[in-house]
Amino acid sequence: MGHIDAQEISYALPDGRPLLGGVSLRVGDGAKVALVGPNGAGKTTLLRIISGELAAHDGAITRTGGLGVMSQFVGRTGLPGGPETVRDLLVSVAPTAVRAAAKAVDVAEHAVMERDEEADQMAYAQALSDWADVGGYDHETLWDVCTVAALGVPYDRAQFRELTTLSGGEQKRLVLEALLRGPDEVLLLDEPDNYLDVPTKRWLEDRLNESPKTVLLISHDRELLDRAATAIATLEPTAAGSIAWVHAGRFSTYHQARLDRNAKLEELRRRWDEEHAKLKQLVQMYKQKAAYNSDMAARYQAAQTRFRRFEEAGPPDATPYEQNVRMRLKGGRTAKRAVINERLELTGLMKPFDLEVWYGERVAVLGSNGSGKSHFLRLLAAGGSDPDVEHQPIGDIRPKAVEHNGIARLGSRVRPGWFNQTHEHPVWSKQTLLEILHRGDDHRAGMPREQAARALDRYELARSSEQTFGSLSGGQQARFQILMLELSGATLLLLDEPTDNLDLHSAEALEAGLDAYDGTVIAVTHDRWFARGFDRFLVFGADGRVYEADEPVWDETRVRRAR
Repeated sequence: MGHIDAQEISYALPDGRPLLGGVSLRVGDGAKVALVGPNGAGKTTLLRIISGELAAHDGAITRTGGLGVMSQFVGRTGLPGGPETVRDLLVSVAPTAVRAAAKAVDVAEHAVMERDEEADQMAYAQALSDWADVGGYDHETLWDVCTVAALGVPYDRAQFRELTTLSGGEQKRLVLEALLRGPDEVLLLDEPDNYLDVPTKRWLEDRLNESPKTVLLISHDRELLDRAATAIATLEPTAAGSIAWVHAGRFSTYHQARLDRNAKLEELRRRWDEEHAKLKQLVQMYKQKAAYNSDMAARYQAAQTRFRRFEEAGPPDATPYEQNVRMRLKGGRTAKRAVINERLELTGLMKPFDLEVWYGERVAVLGSNGSGKSHFLRLLAAGGSDPDVEHQPIGDIRPKAVEHNGIARLGSRVRPGWFNQTHEHPVWSKQTLLEILHRGDDHRAGMPREQAARALDRYELARSSEQTFGSLSGGQQARFQILMLELSGATLLLLDEPTDNLDLHSAEALEAGLDAYDGTVIAVTHDRWFARGFDRFLVFGADGRVYEADEPVWDETRVRRAR
């Protein structure tokens, strides 16, 4: 099988700030280790260094076994060289030799289509031969199993399907199928549970438990962490960059172990400070005595030596820094009926349904991937079927039109604020956070630098104020989007998987912010913990029916059997 051994890995950001400050981590043969920590602590960067995509500035990586990698945003299209079809996506997570052979086949095939000369035909024949030699046809057989499992169709029908026609969850399931069934012995999975519905998360948990592969994964889903991870590695930020602490146990015992460790570190530091003060006082005393008594010179020198050695040994590890994210979502009073749907039907996705959402309610939208939940939120984010001026979306993104029949209407003084699941904000992408806040937009006045810095500090983004939005981690982007909702004055929050990229502390801060929010909240979520704080549960059924449930419904087959 395989293993990963990272020793004293250090890495600094382009502006010189240390990100990783000597991270040491071992993932043994067959282990399933979860990497957690604050957003921006360097989790994704560490995985990129282990995979060889980035070069560490110091330290060494030792790895055995073939390596399969799932990036945080799989299948993101529009990027140079990014995957565009199902085949592209599957090739992108295949072993290196298969990727190279697939590219050669594509180039040769294109040349034949363009010129169809004898040399092109010979090159194409050679490319196909190389494809067979690296096991390309075996991989196509594997991919057939994967597309049937993830999409319900064979590979020959799915391979040229555009990725834009797949939901984020379908893309992730497809990549997970390929990696977990593939030949690579070591897997790096960056947020593999993002965009997955709960039945698929349970499938992932079971597959990880069954798999003999060595896995290092990043996740913030507490139930997945507890069920699938055999150890929890925490990246802890320090002034010199993040370091790692490993809890060799399940997540259910992680919090108590961390509290006990921090308490022990505080006690050791207290004792060290007391001993330091005692030795310093002893040196001063012998110094004074030696000034008028030569017999004390030897004792003074001994005290100095003891004090010097004590300081050279240094203090114990400092107590890890704890985040303090403070979200002040405000909102405002609106009409009693915030959202009204009359015989609403999203074309091809659901049957007509009626819905009234009252001011101040918290509605969780549940259901399988591809059932239309995000389309529903996007329709409301655009202001509904025929939006008045006051219902125009807040911010610089205009949601794409959603084909529908029936009526979706917003109440008086309802201003929708949309949290975009994919974090795609083209206007912000190359702007720094300070620039975005300073310039303002149609719905938000610009902020002076000092005020903007204070707002970013409340969201633990002050250190990233000069970074562009596009360069932030997924969790940092999520926190900044929530900050922009706070500043926008939205009275209806439409949140599409808001906790997917948030670390555990930030997710708790969001929940506290929503509790204090004076407005209406509609959230699409697959987060089993987050959903417990909602009043109503709107389920988008697999049969196209939309109905309300008294409690979260994650698996409709169980509900039907219970009935």
